[in-house]
Amino acid sequence: MEEAKLKEIIERYEIASFFVTRRFNALVQDKLTGDMTREQFSIVRYLNLHTQSTSSELAEAFCVNKSSITSIINKLVDKGMIFRKPDQQDRRVIHLSLTEEGSRLAEQYGAIMSETLGGYIGHFSEDDAVQFIETFELLANRLKD
Repeated sequence: MEEAKLKEIIERYEIASFFVTRRFNALVQDKLTGDMTREQFSIVRYLNLHTQSTSSELAEAFCVNKSSITSIINKLVDKGMIFRKPDQQDRRVIHLSLTEEGSRLAEQYGAIMSETLGGYIGHFSEDDAVQFIETFELLANRLKD
């Protein structure tokens, strides 16, 4: 791809990404209840999709250091949203899972995400929506490498 065109695309991505992320987070935050932070909700939602994760896995997934994740985990344990379970083979490994309350909250958060995002993506044609998510997933997979 031509360098000038690539630069234009990157700038457009930055502008759109910044606006979408900020605006979507604000819309979702308005619908959330309780004294949970966006990061805490994100961890709960992640654990709902990836059961029995470790703090190291969370730190990697959220691109933060382990001490930051430990702080969030401690707060979620105190709130009764997650619990720690030692690995049966290696007691040094601690698995993190959702409590019943954490699972309920993850489902509630998922419904808010679906309702909010669906209200916007629902205006796309099916082909545009599929093309959008496939391209976005392609970018996500490249970032994993």
